[in-house]
Amino acid sequence: MILHCSYEELRALAAGAELVLAQEETGGGQAVAAPAGAKAQVELLLPRLTGDLSVTTLAEQRRLREAVALICDSLRRRLEGEVVAHDPAYEEAVNLYFEYGHALRVLDRLDRMGEQMRAMIELMTGHGPTEEAATTITFPD
Repeated sequence: MILHCSYEELRALAAGAELVLAQEETGGGQAVAAPAGAKAQVELLLPRLTGDLSVTTLAEQRRLREAVALICDSLRRRLEGEVVAHDPAYEEAVNLYFEYGHALRVLDRLDRMGEQMRAMIELMTGHGPTEEAATTITFPD
């Protein structure tokens, strides 16, 4: 399956991915440390943010969703920090709002893609997706 992404969404995800990785290097100040697996997925996602994303298995969708959720969380925290530090109408806060919104839209589409993949696996196998089914049943572009 193809996850279509606009230029703005790709830029927001890339900025968020860089934020996540920078927080990892500096200790970041996040209230809750992100799982190491999610950070690794963000690192793997960053070079793919050049266009639409091909997602071939439910397992891949889950990994991608984990990375995008971490990116959204980091962007949300940064937005909240700017709003509290300055003002909701502060220009940078407005820019960060749009950045967060673009990433959140991708996360929503990923969630819907996962629901469709789970439904198709259930239709094909007669039961919910197992780990084996999530990694072996493919969804072509």
